[in-house]
Amino acid sequence: MPGRFTLLALILCLATDNGSAFSQNPVADGYKGIWFSTGNPTEYGYKLSGGAATFGSRYRPIAIYSKEAGKTFFVYGGTKSEQERHLLIMISYYDHVRNVVPKPVVVYDKMGVREPYDNASLSIDGMGFLWVFVSGNSRTRPGLIFRSSMPYSIERFDKIKEMEMLSPQPWWNSGSGFLLLWSRVSKGLEICFSSGFTGENWTDSRTLAAMGGHLQLSGTSKGKVYTAFNYFPGGIIDRQTNLYLLYTDDRGRTWKTIDEKVVQTPLTDTANDALIRNYEKEGLLVHLSDIDFDDDGNPVLLVVLSRDIEPGPQGGPRDWMVISRRDGKWNFNKVCESTNNFDRGSLYITPGEWRVIGPTEPGPQKYGTGGEVAMWVSTDDGRSWEKKADITSQSRFNHSFVRKPMNPDKRFYALWADGNASEFSRSRLYFMNESGTKVRMLPYEMKRNFQKPAKVR
Repeated sequence: MPGRFTLLALILCLATDNGSAFSQNPVADGYKGIWFSTGNPTEYGYKLSGGAATFGSRYRPIAIYSKEAGKTFFVYGGTKSEQERHLLIMISYYDHVRNVVPKPVVVYDKMGVREPYDNASLSIDGMGFLWVFVSGNSRTRPGLIFRSSMPYSIERFDKIKEMEMLSPQPWWNSGSGFLLLWSRVSKGLEICFSSGFTGENWTDSRTLAAMGGHLQLSGTSKGKVYTAFNYFPGGIIDRQTNLYLLYTDDRGRTWKTIDEKVVQTPLTDTANDALIRNYEKEGLLVHLSDIDFDDDGNPVLLVVLSRDIEPGPQGGPRDWMVISRRDGKWNFNKVCESTNNFDRGSLYITPGEWRVIGPTEPGPQKYGTGGEVAMWVSTDDGRSWEKKADITSQSRFNHSFVRKPMNPDKRFYALWADGNASEFSRSRLYFMNESGTKVRMLPYEMKRNFQKPAKVR
């Protein structure tokens, strides 16, 4: 079987090249993250601001560990320099054997776009080709799908498809190919999906939910793809609330609730069988952060609850909640509190221990997006939580959007960026090991083709 995949990969490489001279994608001279702010600052700063290279949970996965390659590949939102602030869709990897990173590669230049809403997601197919799914913006900027010209290589990418696609979430399965979840603007921000065995040809898009607007986060376990989503009352994204969950085990032909009831899609009524909890009735906003799966394959969700759309103490506390399934019922357990609606972290479930890693501690820009990164641990399946370690401290800027690689290796366990949440600044990228005892910063400037990440802790 490995020989067959190698031969197919070689044939596909030659077919893609069409006999033309090999040309590489542009290479950057370091890891420079995009900085972003939205709206006008209030008394307590911006609603969303700071380093946005790894923004946000609606783009997933953005990093994948490949045991075959011995590398963790990742995509992020970069920029050329502190003077040129437009978005570059970047890709790179961490070499676990050599403890180095190469100069990152520009998959696509977003030209005048300065928003991280056009960030990208990553997938690796069964032959080792890297797929980069670049978000668009409604019908004004199309979504784009790129494939590497060679397996496990970041040197060159070919454009495969353009489509109306926001916030892509691709999931590869060795037996059925891709299932792609994404959003598009129609009657609000709808959740859509399609499938494609090779990634070159896709089924027609179908709508999963259309209740006025949604954000989603999805994940895969034991042949199933789950999606959890909220909804926007009146189509207003700042008012996002409620929590829903569905799954499919047949590439989207049917969608089911957690108790295996088949639902008719698209969902158009907010009162439906997929509803986990009516947070709208409780006056709470629901911000999606991460999804993982327990030992039995049940989905576990990490969300941040708040009471106001504006930054500052009036909307607090921002409660980090882990929502899990036991004995046929949903369980809601508080992990900790933070200070901003856009604080985002990652959930890690291993036998005997659940972890949450994220910017849960106040940072130098207290009410701004992000803060200091900490690790929280539960040894009773999420019922109770204790802070195990402060991963960062005494930082100059807030750290934000801590992301978990798919199949994380212990040496590259979480990825995030920093940035001044109060005013424009440079933004750097970081990663940590499993225990949190080592934090490394990716080189902001590079004069050599390969370089070791700098030791922060």
